[in-house]
Amino acid sequence: MSKNHPEPLLVPDPATDHILGPATAPVTLIAYGDFECPACKEAHGAVKILLREYGKRLRYVYRHFPDVEAHPHAEKAAEAAEAVGAQGHFWPYYDLLFENQEHLKEKSLRQYADQVGADLVRYDHEMQDRIYLQRVQENSAGARRLGVLAMPTFYLNGRLVDVSFGLEKLDAAISAALHHKA
Repeated sequence: MSKNHPEPLLVPDPATDHILGPATAPVTLIAYGDFECPACKEAHGAVKILLREYGKRLRYVYRHFPDVEAHPHAEKAAEAAEAVGAQGHFWPYYDLLFENQEHLKEKSLRQYADQVGADLVRYDHEMQDRIYLQRVQENSAGARRLGVLAMPTFYLNGRLVDVSFGLEKLDAAISAALHHKA
């Protein structure tokens, strides 16, 4: 896609995406991840540092791409994050899921929902009816259309950032993008 017509999948949608940071930020980082993926947990820590370092100059978008074959609890965790997110608690829940990555069975997911203040009656109903499975699957389908193969995968201002050799590449890419905008 041209600069005037960016790839639609790489344009954050406030109606469906989970976004931290202002729409006016000069740099947008979109992540595709899996709550049960060890590399995604590592990236979670790095992203938290980057968000503190760059502040309002960085907008961060998280999308689900659970590897259901390798990570048996990832899809349900993503659904739970959506259910809790619909109640306004996505980001604290997101943190809890990565911090407790080895405990993502349904009982634990519900405990984390309670911990962040979610309405458990609503949560139970939505999880039982799998209300958010379609949204998780839509995120995954978008990732596949973009050619995402591994987690985590990051796009910075619409361009893929290869972090296969280390997450410090994210910091360098953000710094370069901000320098270019200055």
